Amino acid sequence: MRRFNIFALLPLLALSTAPPLCAQVTFGSSGAEGEPFRRQQWRVPSPDTDIAAHALLFRPGGAGPFRLAVVAHASTQNVLRRAQMPQPEYPALVAFLVARGFAVLVPERLGHGATGGRYVEDQGGCDEADYARSGRVTAAEISLALDYLRKQDFVRKDAAVVIGHSAGGWGTLTLANADPNAISAIIAFAPGRGGHANDEPNRICAPQTLLAAVAEFGKAARIPVTWLVATNDSYFSPAFSRRLADAFRGGGGKVDFRTLPAVGSEGHWMIESEAGVKAASRELELALNRSKAAAAKKP
Repeated sequence: MRRFNIFALLPLLALSTAPPLCAQVTFGSSGAEGEPFRRQQWRVPSPDTDIAAHALLFRPGGAGPFRLAVVAHASTQNVLRRAQMPQPEYPALVAFLVARGFAVLVPERLGHGATGGRYVEDQGGCDEADYARSGRVTAAEISLALDYLRKQDFVRKDAAVVIGHSAGGWGTLTLANADPNAISAIIAFAPGRGGHANDEPNRICAPQTLLAAVAEFGKAARIPVTWLVATNDSYFSPAFSRRLADAFRGGGGKVDFRTLPAVGSEGHWMIESEAGVKAASRELELALNRSKAAAAKKP
């Protein structure tokens, strides 16, 4: 039986008129990997100082400090779908990470679901798509949440891992220019923007603009990226995803590109399912082990 334990609020930290950033409720739970963890509701900074982003935080038992993993969710240009988005949770991925000693933060970015506010990641229409700008804004939102959690006593200040999905993954490619001491690895599941243009599978809005933007991201990249895509991804197919990864590498970025088996009817959403995490488990394990070894070498 799930047990509920409500404990005292931490000292409050406000952003302008924003709600408390660290109000939280703890739940006894267990993940798919059989490891117990704590699930907590948090508020973290957003680009709008009047709005604190809703987030879920998961962590193992004990006081830590734990390595931090931040999961950046997918997005959509559709206003109604964004407004109706449920709080992102990625339960199987979270269980996988917590079982390996990570505290995991899943923030819901500005303009989505319960967080609300203005959507600042807008890429524009096909003819004027600005994918580079939208990627930089997404990366900035991820950084705000990550930097806030790194100030907590139970989180290590170094060797964080950032995992991005779709538009969230696109933002993580921009974040590859961050301090390698602070972020030791980036794992991107089918990163990109503009997929399913006009809701049509295997159609991408302004693909050459997307390729040009990712090449620019590669020029500034300092953190290695593990790039994963399912065989049956109809948003960013393995063939086009490889072109994106090659452009990122051509700009100077380090990429380990992997195509994964088909999962479900649409591989783009594989990371949201237990079957998808299982299909990606070997690559996830390799990426986490590489990041752990890299972090151990740093002074």
